[in-house]
Amino acid sequence: MYSVENPAFKRTLTPLEMLQHGPRFTGVGAQVLGAKGKYICQYSEESQNFWGTNKASRPPSKVVPPQEFNRKVLEGFQVSPLWNQGFICDDGRTYYAKTVKTARWEYSTRPIYGWGDVGSKQKSTAGWAAALPIFEPHWQICMASGLSTGWIEWDGERFEFQDAPSYSEKNWGGGFPRKWFWAQCNVFEGASGKISLTAAGGLRQLPGLTETFENTALIGVHYDGIFYEFVPWNGVVTWEIAQWGYWNIAAENKTHMVELEATTTDSGTTLRAPTVEAGLTPACLDTCLGDLTLKIWEKNVGGSKGKLILDVKSDMAALEVGGGPWFNTWKGKTTTPEVIKSALQVPIDVEGIFGLAPFLKPPGL
Repeated sequence: MYSVENPAFKRTLTPLEMLQHGPRFTGVGAQVLGAKGKYICQYSEESQNFWGTNKASRPPSKVVPPQEFNRKVLEGFQVSPLWNQGFICDDGRTYYAKTVKTARWEYSTRPIYGWGDVGSKQKSTAGWAAALPIFEPHWQICMASGLSTGWIEWDGERFEFQDAPSYSEKNWGGGFPRKWFWAQCNVFEGASGKISLTAAGGLRQLPGLTETFENTALIGVHYDGIFYEFVPWNGVVTWEIAQWGYWNIAAENKTHMVELEATTTDSGTTLRAPTVEAGLTPACLDTCLGDLTLKIWEKNVGGSKGKLILDVKSDMAALEVGGGPWFNTWKGKTTTPEVIKSALQVPIDVEGIFGLAPFLKPPGL
């Protein structure tokens, strides 16, 4: 997990800059949840200092060949949609988890699913309105499923892998929601063909002078090249999420219904996440050892469950809860006014608009 707090500021703000721009969190870093539930994080509040070089040369400004990276960079990382490479050292700030001293990795990725039907134009995860600086955070699933090949050295122990399941997403904006949940899985038993599941929900703040929040959530399933999308603007999503250990999420759109249930006996590992109040800080609990069942039905004419088209299980689900407070089980439901539902289903070509007027494009998009 890679993080850049504020690309506009490469070092801690001076008192004068604080007066000019207000409080800003700065820095760049990487964190890894790895083998045996151990963790590593390296983070610097001054991003120009994150790179270490042998000869005090300037750090690369773009992805460079792997050999050049290894020769020039002592500590740091480089990432593109198809290539990940880096070396980080534990910076001593993690007192609450079992850590390793170093992590080094190199691997390439072959995409299987983006966010949409195979062979079709891919979709914006949060709808075209995500291009506007209204809702925080902005979220795009870049690759719902892929196959990665390479290696990672975890505290000196080397793990090599070929065609390992992979996933990537991008978040940008001020910070994560007030509280949230997330589930992701690309390894299933019980069906032929490639299957990918991503589900998430959050309590996010609406723009305005008052502190008003709304529930929002989605489920996306790719199965045999077809994308089954369940979002607030094409249906309803409901959930019941425990403080830890239990996730139950269901949804329906005009043509299908979906249910997923996940549990874990793993105690989880605390990870850092971007927050409005404290920047990148310990804010969520994760595991990659979740047991999950996923079912999809076609809907009958009357709207009830019809033919069961997918029924699969996994014991390798990634599960997360974050933010808070989590005083008890969170039961929620999405509610979207019809006028907004209709507006979000209008096929607006945001990419084309920003192509004509690039100065309107929000940072990070």
